[in-house]
Amino acid sequence: MAYYDPTELTLILPVAVAALFGSLIGIEREMRHKPAGIGTNLLICAGACIFALISARVDPYSPSRIASNILTGVGFIGAGLILKDDGGHVRGLTTAAGIWMAAAIGMAIGYNYYLLAATGTLFAVFAPRFPGWFNKDPQV
Repeated sequence: MAYYDPTELTLILPVAVAALFGSLIGIEREMRHKPAGIGTNLLICAGACIFALISARVDPYSPSRIASNILTGVGFIGAGLILKDDGGHVRGLTTAAGIWMAAAIGMAIGYNYYLLAATGTLFAVFAPRFPGWFNKDPQV
């Protein structure tokens, strides 16, 4: 039994790209002093990519099985980030949506949809800033 498959080297690039894209999302969150920064988004994006790559290799006829479970697992993590404060304001929705998006971007890279992943990364980096353009409330 071989412990090393030379074709595994081709899997390093997608994981590195996913880590980069996840980091970009995390940088945006950290610049705004929000939870789930660089480390969290990098790990979720790269991890989702690895799961997608493994899924496509292990069961090429049904790669959606593992993909659907990625969404469920990341959704569970995101649900833990959404809190209601004493004033009745809901906090953490954008952070939860961001890590869900990071997982989707990682999966897109894992399934070789780089342009889709790059577009998703742009949306994930800039979308949290849109409310600030219209609402000057410092809490947004």
